[in-house]
Amino acid sequence: MSLETLLDRFGQAPVLAGGGVAIGFVFGFFAQRSRFCLRSAVIEFSRGMHGGKLTVWLFAFSIALLATQGLIALGAMDVGSARQLAARGSLSGAAIGGLLFGIGMILARGCSSRLLVLAAQGNLRSVLSGPVFAVAAQASWTGVLAPWRERISAWWTVEGGPSRDLTVITGLGRPGALLFGAVWLAAAIVWARRQRVAPWGWAGASAVGLAIASAWWFTASVAATSMEAGPAPIQALSFTGPSAEVLSRVLFAPDKPPTFDLGLVPGVFLGAFVAAALFGELKLEGFAGGASMRRYLIGAVLMGFGGMTAGGCAVGAGLSGAAVFTVTSWVTLCAMWLGAAVTDRLVDHSGREAAQPNLGDQPVPHSRAFT
Repeated sequence: MSLETLLDRFGQAPVLAGGGVAIGFVFGFFAQRSRFCLRSAVIEFSRGMHGGKLTVWLFAFSIALLATQGLIALGAMDVGSARQLAARGSLSGAAIGGLLFGIGMILARGCSSRLLVLAAQGNLRSVLSGPVFAVAAQASWTGVLAPWRERISAWWTVEGGPSRDLTVITGLGRPGALLFGAVWLAAAIVWARRQRVAPWGWAGASAVGLAIASAWWFTASVAATSMEAGPAPIQALSFTGPSAEVLSRVLFAPDKPPTFDLGLVPGVFLGAFVAAALFGELKLEGFAGGASMRRYLIGAVLMGFGGMTAGGCAVGAGLSGAAVFTVTSWVTLCAMWLGAAVTDRLVDHSGREAAQPNLGDQPVPHSRAFT
């Protein structure tokens, strides 16, 4: 059944929500299997460790970039009107928000998407931290924290259009963007061979990257095909805004039309739950004590405010935004890496924590040979 037929039969809103559920399910399933996690990738890189998490992140990053840019180059989609490129952006918000998000994901031991995946497999720390993250994000958008977000975002802004497009700013163009992604994919393949990362690691991470490109293609296709007034926004995966939306829908506006974001969050949760159930990894895990709970909650608040200020989370900016080369997303991604690396060095890089950098997480599957 074609997309046009689906839109004619069900309407734009249900089709978008259904697409969000389907793409979210794929992301959640393979993020759980590959142990996709930006926090762990940063820790491995900054400590010079070789556990496979950096390799997994690089596969997801490079595949998201290559697939998205390839679809654009082939004329399969046009993302020029996406908010990340077309709207006015904030470099100050990207930098400061990214730093705060990076600090928060170290304290909460996972970014917003990783918390959702862990919650689905029974991690009670994430079950508590996730809603706190969503509350902080909503408060940063329309609530008590909104004036702080707006003030920070107003310090240094950039016009939409070519001024936010790194392929234009740097002169890379589409061929240069594809070559850039190919270089990082080659690096990921080399590291995967050296670290003997099993297929669930590199192939699962590649599926995560393809989910990003699929979301761009799907929402762009709906926007181009739908005949309804008010075309659907062109977007990919992110978890700051969608988490806040799900929270507000549950509490205040359950009767509003469904959206892609509204389908995304439960889709990711369901996908991660199915993956954990199929492979016997459903397990209840709680807090070690009061100090641990305080750390997680502070981290969740910093991620909620930081992600909303930056205009994206580790997935929204680090994969989705980076894949379309928007300058603010790249500033956010770099700031997240910096904030996370410094926080890990100051807070965790000593004693018991240094010996167990993936505490509360799971190791990447390894094999004797990379095939």
